[in-house]
Amino acid sequence: MIKVIVAGAAGRMGCRLVSLIKDSTGLMLAGALEGPGHPSLGEDAGDMAGSGRAGVSITDNLPALMERGEVMIDFSAPEATLAHMREVVHHRRALVIGTTGFSPVQLEELKSLAQQVPCVFSPNMSIGINLIYKVIGEMARTLGEDYDIEVIEAHHRLKKDAPSGTALKIAEVLAHSVNRDLNQVGVFSRKGIIGERVKGEIGVQTIRAGDIVGDHTILFGGMGERIEVTHRASSRDTFAQGALRAAQWIVRQPPGLYDMMDVLSLR
Repeated sequence: MIKVIVAGAAGRMGCRLVSLIKDSTGLMLAGALEGPGHPSLGEDAGDMAGSGRAGVSITDNLPALMERGEVMIDFSAPEATLAHMREVVHHRRALVIGTTGFSPVQLEELKSLAQQVPCVFSPNMSIGINLIYKVIGEMARTLGEDYDIEVIEAHHRLKKDAPSGTALKIAEVLAHSVNRDLNQVGVFSRKGIIGERVKGEIGVQTIRAGDIVGDHTILFGGMGERIEVTHRASSRDTFAQGALRAAQWIVRQPPGLYDMMDVLSLR
């Protein structure tokens, strides 16, 4: 049994992770973490998740949890994730990160810390999305310069970062596939009289509404035809199951930074 610590255990993703770990035959909930002052501190993690008593109380004492767990799964916030990561590195444990919204400086620290422990970092743990990463690169190369590329993403009204980490990853994959620099060709909003579309640009558009779990569409627009590849997540379990698969995989790996493409052997 692999002993798992869940960071952000009272959050939307944390609750689903706790519930699925409880039902797993190969994983055991070893710890549940929340920030200092969080109202859920002291509560049973299973009760908080609505899946019945787990026998694990939610705590803010990360060093103590590190003594009990083998791998941490973290879907929290950038600053919190980096603080957790420093502790994970100190105790030489494994880590799975699904947090998004890191600044360039924060990403550099994450990458540096990840060289010291086994770490899976992916903005989207969905198996379907990671398969799409592999497919769309080949599509972009084959379709060539005559097809305009747009990425459209939609999420719930509570999501804090935009565009989504997944949309940015999709745009990066596409740009790399056609030898473009996303920093130069990425267009993240349009308004007013903008003139004709610039050849080679990659558009990334954001929608926030209601309780949308996560929709991503890649649109290749040519003269006379349009090709769309769409992934729609209808449940957070899609991401949670991927994270659990990553946790089972990463504990057997040497230190270094990995992603879901590595976990799923899609490279």
